[in-house]
Amino acid sequence: MDKHFPFVDWFRNASPYINAHRGRTFVILIEGEAMASGRGEQLVQDLALLHTLGVRLVVVFGTRPQVQEALTNANVEPTRVNGKWVADRAVMAHVEQVAAHQRLWLEARLSLGLPSTPLHGVELSVISGNLVTAKPLGVREGIDFDHSGEVRRVRASAIEGLLEKGSLVLLPPLGFSSTGEVFDLDASEVAQHAAVALKADKLILLGESEGLADEEGELLRQLTPAEAEPRLESAQPGSELARHLQAACNAALEGVARTHLLSWRNHDALLGELFTRDGVGTMITQHRYEQLRPAKLNDIAGLLELLEPLERRGMLVARSRERLEHEIDDYMVIERDGMVIGCAALHLYPDATIAELACVAVHGNYRGGERGERLVEALERRARKRGLTDIFVLTTHTAHWFVEHGFRPASFEDLPPLKREAYNHARKSKVLVKNLAG
Repeated sequence: MDKHFPFVDWFRNASPYINAHRGRTFVILIEGEAMASGRGEQLVQDLALLHTLGVRLVVVFGTRPQVQEALTNANVEPTRVNGKWVADRAVMAHVEQVAAHQRLWLEARLSLGLPSTPLHGVELSVISGNLVTAKPLGVREGIDFDHSGEVRRVRASAIEGLLEKGSLVLLPPLGFSSTGEVFDLDASEVAQHAAVALKADKLILLGESEGLADEEGELLRQLTPAEAEPRLESAQPGSELARHLQAACNAALEGVARTHLLSWRNHDALLGELFTRDGVGTMITQHRYEQLRPAKLNDIAGLLELLEPLERRGMLVARSRERLEHEIDDYMVIERDGMVIGCAALHLYPDATIAELACVAVHGNYRGGERGERLVEALERRARKRGLTDIFVLTTHTAHWFVEHGFRPASFEDLPPLKREAYNHARKSKVLVKNLAG
């Protein structure tokens, strides 16, 4: 018997994402708590792996807990306003020292030849420098924030030049003014501005929380800035949630396609979010102009328009308006800007552990974007939640597509009794089955 390697299956499933991410620009924020907890080594290995896969990386690192520890050890108690400390000269001395130490630590770990890691034998060029200009916060609510600052500009062209040469760019939570001053910055703000300035494909924020949850504690996979706004308003000022949500919403509104909220506590979070279909965190994206959702009665007209050309060509069995209305709860649709561009249905059979995947259709103008795969995967998840073990499909034109997606040829006898009674022998549809345990 051949030996099975689960990693091989994962690698096969991840290969489309490896190809999709190559040459893309990701800005990744690693909060200081991750380094303080000892997670830095693993994260550095993951960054190195992303780099070797062709991802253009800009890494921003935080230093809050390390600076706080240094201040405590030095008996320095900073003034705090809305969760942010006032960076006077005493505080800045420790901020600069900690930032330099963290930068050197990261550069050392990203150096050549660490044995028994993805870095072994891989030459990484890590560049840092005066790539962020800043301005002082000034006096706010009667408080002079001294050397606490905010981002004025990220030198995007300089960073682009470094990325083009294959370098990994490292940004500390510091900014420099035109007069040569150094300012303490919020790392999430640096990451946000860098992502916007670079027109990054992704902004990834690694913090304590694995993402946002709904009222029942279920992880929310996707939110728009408008949907995230109430959570931002209720978050404690200066908290990590407030800072990350603000950065994510601002980045989305300013053109960053996707921002991901992940937990550094999850050792698989970074790679799991990037190389699996379901991901592990919450994504903030500006427009839900295309969404996968359960069908509703007011989708009937769109479904009829989508299905009619395929029915006319004999690829699908004709479905009346009345039948669609009766079965509407079985359907999932992909809606794009108010138009139904894809659909699929899961029909259940009494006392059977197998269900029928039916009516898989994608509009001709939108094929080739893995929409069919998304529909099938959504209905597979629905079937698993219902405790089903298998799904089957009847097809005359697209058997090869289903085989490519895990279905195997089966026989008429594999169908549930009710389906065997309703089977149209004149169409001679092929029977394909997929086991949901795989």
